[in-house]
Amino acid sequence: MSQEYKVKLEVFEGPLDLLLFLIKRDEVDIYDIPIEHITKQYLDFMELFKMLDLDVAGEFVVMAANLIYIKSRALLPVHAQPPDEEAEEEDPRWELVRQLLEYKKFKDAAAQLGQREADRQGIFARAAESAEPVPERPLGEVSVFDLINAFNKVLKRIEDKREDLAEIFEENFTVADKIDLILKITAGGVALKFTEMFAEAASRGEIVVTFLAMLELVRLKQLRCVQPEPFAEIEIVRV
Repeated sequence: MSQEYKVKLEVFEGPLDLLLFLIKRDEVDIYDIPIEHITKQYLDFMELFKMLDLDVAGEFVVMAANLIYIKSRALLPVHAQPPDEEAEEEDPRWELVRQLLEYKKFKDAAAQLGQREADRQGIFARAAESAEPVPERPLGEVSVFDLINAFNKVLKRIEDKREDLAEIFEENFTVADKIDLILKITAGGVALKFTEMFAEAASRGEIVVTFLAMLELVRLKQLRCVQPEPFAEIEIVRV
């Protein structure tokens, strides 16, 4: 696999966003976080970041260390817990839960304000002798974690089936090559299903480079990734 440059993604959210994403995706009770499960899922995402060679903020590493620490404390019996002068509760998860709940309040408030702004933009004054236009329902924007989660599913589904082909027909692909291809595919303005981007990929390397090309186009505001309805497949649309 050949890349001409590293994709630097500027749309990354923080580690608390990733935790909230995992809690929502796995339908976990935020007040009773299964720390072992969430830690594993978080570290799996960190491995994906590493595999994709994406720039991530140091806060992600700090949170990973914090999760491992909480997990190790949770596995110890009460009498063997290390002293913690700042902690009043016996459950080491509570500080994390407090952070998540506080952060979620701000996110929800920001989302409501954003929705109000979008609703106001969709209101038009009634023109004389014409019907009032009905604002189109906006498609749901997806986060970078949604995209990486969808990418991981594609990777797992495809790589086992095509590993033998990859050894025979190994080729070098660049991000620039795939950017050109994606722009050609989406030139007609028709929405492209996320999985359709990888339909012709014959190797793990080609899948990774294709995904990086898509992320770069999102960063450059050439593409939008949307979800028409909850749990629907992500669609790629040209801006």
